Amino acid sequence: MKALVTGGGGFLGRMIVELLISRGDRVRVLGRNRYPELEAIDAECILGDIRSPDDCTNACMGVDAVFHVAALAGIWGDPKLFYGINVSGTRNIIEGCKRRGVPKLIYTSSPSVVFDMKDECGINEKTPYPKKFYNIYSRTKAEAEKMVLNASGRDGLYCAALRPHLIWGPRDKHLLPRLIQRHLAGKLRVVGGGANKVDLTFVENAAIAHLMASDVMSAKRVSGEAYFISDGEPVELWKWIDDFFTRLNLPRVKKNMSANNAYFIGACIEAAYWLIRKREDPPMTRFLAKALSCSHYYEIKKARRDFGYVPVITNADGLRRTVDYFRSNMPPRGP
Repeated sequence: MKALVTGGGGFLGRMIVELLISRGDRVRVLGRNRYPELEAIDAECILGDIRSPDDCTNACMGVDAVFHVAALAGIWGDPKLFYGINVSGTRNIIEGCKRRGVPKLIYTSSPSVVFDMKDECGINEKTPYPKKFYNIYSRTKAEAEKMVLNASGRDGLYCAALRPHLIWGPRDKHLLPRLIQRHLAGKLRVVGGGANKVDLTFVENAAIAHLMASDVMSAKRVSGEAYFISDGEPVELWKWIDDFFTRLNLPRVKKNMSANNAYFIGACIEAAYWLIRKREDPPMTRFLAKALSCSHYYEIKKARRDFGYVPVITNADGLRRTVDYFRSNMPPRGP
């Protein structure tokens, strides 16, 4: 098989590239930069931007499957940029697949597309999209997911959307490093009672799920469906964070903030940021307050049933490997 991976230089994308190549597949990576570490393992890297229809169409030439991982993530920012990358970029990939006769498209979505700012305990894929989004990332990912699923079964293209939650592991440059940096700066607070449970997805588990879904996809299987993906082991968020810090010889999170106070502060900061048109991520938003204080974990029975997904890396093993990595790559401490 020859596959195209968008966002192949990123955290999840790179793992997908490596797994494909390790099993003998040929891989092309579309990105705005070259990736010597991927070229060294024989990936074909081509320069391009998913916001360009021509770049997407050219990248889809001669491939059997597309893994559309590239996206703009974050809790704040320029709406035009989020729509340009997450929505228009996905539309361009879909059209590129159709024009080049690509039969399979696996889209990396997010459980945040159904997050309704309240506890979500063991929910499944029948959960509807919320009536209102409090986060530009979630809104644009939901719009893109709808496009992908609606495109499935048309013009010879079969599509599916995978929703891995809180991807973590070695080489993570975003989620865990930011957590560590905020903690070292004394800015991290337990939000709410601290007993909320969440799903995590080890990066290798997320990548394996993408390959498995692509391998079995057909007109009657996987096509047109969305799937929650996780490690299958919900954890108490703040207990897990404390365990992670302790293993890195860092103190536990000692300061607390009520969920209501965090929500109110988040609303005030959002208003101020909109007023002064500030684009950087705020220290708190309404969405973040709920994400840090609510439970959000999901059934993965559908992925098990439809394409045999079983998490390969346990949380315990993943934590050991991740701690070993961060011990050698600890972000610099502040003055």
